[in-house]
Amino acid sequence: MPDPSASNGGDRPGRLPDSVRSWLRQDPPKTPPWRVEGLPGRSSEPSPPRRPSWSRFWWVLLGLLAINWIVSALLLGPAPRTAVSYTYFVQQVDAGNVKEITSTADRIEGGFKHQVPYPPGAPDAKPVERFSTQRPSFADDALFQKLQDHGVVVNANPPDERPAVWQQVLLGFGPTLLFLGLMVWLFRRSAAAAGGLGGIGRSRARLYQPEAGPRTTFADVAGIDEVENEVMEIVDFLRDPGRYRRLGAQIPRGVLLSGPPGTGKTLLARAVAGEANVPFFSISASEFIEMIVGVGASRVRDLFEQAKKVAPSIIFIDELDAIGRSRGGAQSFGGHDEREQTLNQILTEMDGFTGNEGVVVLAATNRPEILDPALLRPGRFDRRVTVSPPDLKGRRQILDVHVRGVPLAADVDLDDVAASTPGMVGADLKNLVNEAALLAARRNHDRVTAADFSDALEKIVLGTVRGIMLSQEDKERTAFHESGHALLGMLTPGADPVRKVSIIPRGQALGVTFQSPQTDRYGYSAKYLRGRIVGALGGRAAEDLVYGDMTTGAESDLEQVTGIARQMVGRWGMSPAIGPVSVLPPPGQETPFGQDGVAPATKQLVDEEVRRIVDDCYAEAVATLREHREQLDRLAHTLLQRETLDEDEAYEAAGIRRETAPAAVARGEAPHTEPAPGLPVSSPRQGDTSGPAT
Repeated sequence: MPDPSASNGGDRPGRLPDSVRSWLRQDPPKTPPWRVEGLPGRSSEPSPPRRPSWSRFWWVLLGLLAINWIVSALLLGPAPRTAVSYTYFVQQVDAGNVKEITSTADRIEGGFKHQVPYPPGAPDAKPVERFSTQRPSFADDALFQKLQDHGVVVNANPPDERPAVWQQVLLGFGPTLLFLGLMVWLFRRSAAAAGGLGGIGRSRARLYQPEAGPRTTFADVAGIDEVENEVMEIVDFLRDPGRYRRLGAQIPRGVLLSGPPGTGKTLLARAVAGEANVPFFSISASEFIEMIVGVGASRVRDLFEQAKKVAPSIIFIDELDAIGRSRGGAQSFGGHDEREQTLNQILTEMDGFTGNEGVVVLAATNRPEILDPALLRPGRFDRRVTVSPPDLKGRRQILDVHVRGVPLAADVDLDDVAASTPGMVGADLKNLVNEAALLAARRNHDRVTAADFSDALEKIVLGTVRGIMLSQEDKERTAFHESGHALLGMLTPGADPVRKVSIIPRGQALGVTFQSPQTDRYGYSAKYLRGRIVGALGGRAAEDLVYGDMTTGAESDLEQVTGIARQMVGRWGMSPAIGPVSVLPPPGQETPFGQDGVAPATKQLVDEEVRRIVDDCYAEAVATLREHREQLDRLAHTLLQRETLDEDEAYEAAGIRRETAPAAVARGEAPHTEPAPGLPVSSPRQGDTSGPAT
């Protein structure tokens, strides 16, 4: 007995044929790229009881055609005429009240010059202007002469003249067919975009196909060895599960990669896809959410169903915080919205009643602190891996990866390039190599030189050079402003080395002073932070000291010092008045509405302490520059002449010996000296004599 649920329309009366339903539905001719080959295709049609029957379809179509025919007849047909007697018609001709007639065989149609009541003398007579009448076969032929005598315009049609059949069909059924065609076209477009009506709730995940393009492997990942080892263990478990199961080990349900943007989280996921010999589904968290409520949860179910059918498999969800934000916090305004329903479904699929044996979820986020605690508990994301910015060794390894196809000149030392880029992540280093290659091509170099790397780094860090002409007064003010920054960078213990000073406009700034640490730093002392504030206030202090006036050029400096001072007081407990208490929320966790748990008096005290720290540092900056006014003038005048100075040139122009400069002595750069207490232990870079690129 045949299966009653089979979709063979030809064998089942009352059903649409497959070809008709396929044409109306516009099923994609090929398996979508995220479907696993060999999986049984799931029809996007509704369940069989909801399928429209053959008779219902034709009844609806015939009803539309009938309505269209009636409407067309009413709208496109001739205006109605009043039928009058032939005798009355002849009387009106004799009275000269007939304007024109049209004769078709024995039928006469025409119009009166003036409206007349018909039937005449009747109480219900209506005014008539357009009329029709039938000429009797026994009437005499004197009618034409009467019409001529009274100036009636006479028209005649052939007895059998009618519109052609195709015209009747076109006028009768054309609008309906056009409407149906438009509806089918719109339906097919929407079906193609959403995979059909049944495809709205389907997963949008892409299935990684190694043969589809170049593979990314762990050889392309550098600078994050510890993180790479954590993820490689997952891949190895999927390849050889028996090796772990014989010892009672279970595969982690999920791995959460967190860290700043550009550190290589997505790159690491692509490497997993290239190395794993299991199906790899990739999707962005925002692709779960649509305007229709419930679609996100449906797509989550569909994604895990696909992954379970081909287990063992890996699911990668990028930017998990788009749907994984903590529920019920300050960001939640009301009941279970679409995002929360999607999150609930993910929680259920990862560690619900049915489980997901053999499916590993790999996720990436830049903001792990806002994720829902239910996501982070063991059994869901068992393993949380932080992808931090690379250190010096890691940056060197990343540069090796990105310069594989870049011809380098003999003067390029990647160790120096890595040392000149503290704080940069993998994406920044990739951009640096690309910018250097672009500069080399623009300069018609055969190879990328050290100068190309130096200029590319300046472009990224300092901004693009602007071709604007400054007045002499603006150039002098800018020179003293930048000289104030640079001089305090030499004289303030704890300040970072001054790598370059320039009064060439770059980006939004009229001048720049580039300072960077010699080594990677993972913690900051109060003394170092105060030195940062003093150096940042050097530009405003120099303007005040030299001109007795202030400009808007210190806007970004003031924002920087205010931010540092507020963090010192409110988050890091570096104020005696506040004490070791954190009263400011971390970035991204502010509460725009509701109570923040801080008393108004405490907030006022924070503001007072911030002002006190900034005022003290500003007074120190002014006093230091006033004491070394001669060095300030010398540095500013040299900067006016040469526009750009590197580290050694700046020391020479100011007349300060590096080995005796307070900042260098505090850093331990002077011979036979140790770093000052409270400052990071660092060592000078070898060969660092020409600015930020070497």
